[in-house]
Amino acid sequence: MASVTLKTPAGKDAGTLDLAEGMFGVQPNVPLMHQVVTAQLAARRSGTQSTKTRAEVRGGGKKPFKQKGTGNARQGSIRAPHFSGGGVALGPKPRKYDQKTPKKMIKAALASALSDRAAAGKIIVVDSWSFDVPKTKAAQAALGALGIDGKALVVVNIDEANTIKSFLNLPNVQLIEQGELNAYDVLCSDFVVFSKATLPGTDAPSAASAAPKAAKASAAAAPADSKPAKKVAAKKAAAPAEAVQPEAVQGFADVAAADVKELPVGAAAPTDDGSAPDGYDIKGNADSGLYHVPGSAFYDRTVAEFWFASAEAAEQAGFQLPPSQRKKAEAEAAADAPAEDGEES
Repeated sequence: MASVTLKTPAGKDAGTLDLAEGMFGVQPNVPLMHQVVTAQLAARRSGTQSTKTRAEVRGGGKKPFKQKGTGNARQGSIRAPHFSGGGVALGPKPRKYDQKTPKKMIKAALASALSDRAAAGKIIVVDSWSFDVPKTKAAQAALGALGIDGKALVVVNIDEANTIKSFLNLPNVQLIEQGELNAYDVLCSDFVVFSKATLPGTDAPSAASAAPKAAKASAAAAPADSKPAKKVAAKKAAAPAEAVQPEAVQGFADVAAADVKELPVGAAAPTDDGSAPDGYDIKGNADSGLYHVPGSAFYDRTVAEFWFASAEAAEQAGFQLPPSQRKKAEAEAAADAPAEDGEES
């Protein structure tokens, strides 16, 4: 595991600090860093350049001279690309230069850049910045005490106002917030200076992110005799018991009668156990106003509030077939109609 000597702003040693292996100890991937940096620079381009075509420039609506008899080449407009003041052929138009870069690639490129600087000894970690008041001279002295003689990238927190103001006027220092750290800025700097608070995290997940995962894992691995498992088992055991309670079975017909208050003409109420009366095999549903014949798609999935002996009785009571079955029945009736006319004649 990579390690670094912890420094004070005065340049003295304050111990040793282990760096995260996943951020400072990987093998630098140069092609990956090149791709990510290229995408980052491409995203900076505004893409607002624009030229006018011959259809957009002003003038040129009249034919400059007649087609024949002048000895010149025929021309249709003085705003063609080969005329002065004419349109531009194949010129640039507004466009976006953004490249889609996955987050994993961006993170891996940052780790490669930081690992390259760590291998060269260019990563400096300060215990904490002790600026009581903003002072550029104190910041310059701190960089000199730390041995930084080139371009430095100082990673700060947004709430460190005195630190930011102290480094802000130094020409060889670039300030960057911890959440904005990227591979391009790391590679453009000779030294990368962190405080102990802004150093990128360890490989292990934080307590906040690890807590939900641990809770899910413990719930999945919970034994059968645990309290949550007992509750689930109790609910599953109670469900069929409620379905076969004598009171519920006895009140089935009463509930249906209470919802509708009176039976339609030609309909029969369900029996006490919810089954069909003898001779009634067509189900009627009061909420939808539909009836279902045996063998249809919705027959087994429908709870009958009324039973009918025939489809004609159901239709006389105001019930209808489902729309999908209604079209099929009408098509079959239309196909059988010519045959019936021939028999009558």
